[in-house]
Amino acid sequence: MSELELTYSQYLELEKLALGAFAPLTGFMNEDEFWSSVKHMRLSNGAIFSLPVLLDVSLEDVSRLRGLPVVNLTYQDIEVGSLSLESIFTCDKQLVSEKVYGTSSTDHPGVRFFKAGGDWFLGGAIKLKQRVKTSLSSHELTPSESKKIIADRGWKTVVGFQTRNVPHRAHEYLQRVALEQVDGLFLQPLVGRKKQGDYTPEAIIQGYKALIKGFFPENRVIFGILMTSMRYAGPREAIFHAIIRRNYGCTHFIVGRDHAGVGNYYGLYDAHDLAVRFDGELGIDILRLHGPYYCSICETIVTDKTCPHANTHPESVHHISGTDMRSILSGGQEPQPHLMRPQIVKALEGLPLFIEEEDL
Repeated sequence: MSELELTYSQYLELEKLALGAFAPLTGFMNEDEFWSSVKHMRLSNGAIFSLPVLLDVSLEDVSRLRGLPVVNLTYQDIEVGSLSLESIFTCDKQLVSEKVYGTSSTDHPGVRFFKAGGDWFLGGAIKLKQRVKTSLSSHELTPSESKKIIADRGWKTVVGFQTRNVPHRAHEYLQRVALEQVDGLFLQPLVGRKKQGDYTPEAIIQGYKALIKGFFPENRVIFGILMTSMRYAGPREAIFHAIIRRNYGCTHFIVGRDHAGVGNYYGLYDAHDLAVRFDGELGIDILRLHGPYYCSICETIVTDKTCPHANTHPESVHHISGTDMRSILSGGQEPQPHLMRPQIVKALEGLPLFIEEEDL
């Protein structure tokens, strides 16, 4: 049989490749592209690409499909695309995990997802025959759709914002600071495969709808979810996220504190340092912004660039992070208004807030 049944996450990757979200990549990575990305954060042609995009399969699949020119890709027994089979390869997952994630421990969710998949990989150009259709699909824009909206609004500069969280005051601060510098803001939260305890897509969508409706000029904001897997790869993923937003028409991209981080695997501003390395090559400008916090003396959201009290009065500093907000909400408490707007908390009422089981 020439068919390969995809998982939901693989189907989303297929779709993003076909729609141009991962350009210049046009298919699942072959072996040369894979190792070039892992070792150098570039494709074999030199284009910057900081994370592997792979189609993992089992050894049984390899035995069945080896030698075929084309593999038909199915999802729930429906043909959704095809792969021109150019490359079959495997790798040392311990080594690759250390290079990509900075650790080989399965305590890291990105490593856990990677190791849980098949040990072999199929590479080659793809074709998409049917788009993903879920209850979330109406909230997502394709790259061509977002570019048309940008053009229709006459925007010359657009800043993209990546998140996997319900909006809190610190993120809102970053969005406003960035929007002061450009024509428009593209809010594009990621709602694909994520770790247990992260927010559900429903919570994120309703939280952002409440924020935009109540507190942003709607003609200055575009909202659309991004249905792809979270890698939790820190600095490397920050570059990957910037590439994606470039492909959606953004001219600028926000990288804040511990972008795409998890636990204590990455330094708070390692992503800033890596972004500097690629300045001028990405085709999108990176706005390297410091992490905001609430200062009870200043009585507003600030950063260490605008507030002196972190050193002189550390008790005045109230850090705001997605982790903190998830902890408060999961405990059945309501965040204080200077941490998360009450209107957003109200929008979350009655919704399942957190992912209970990981999709390995």
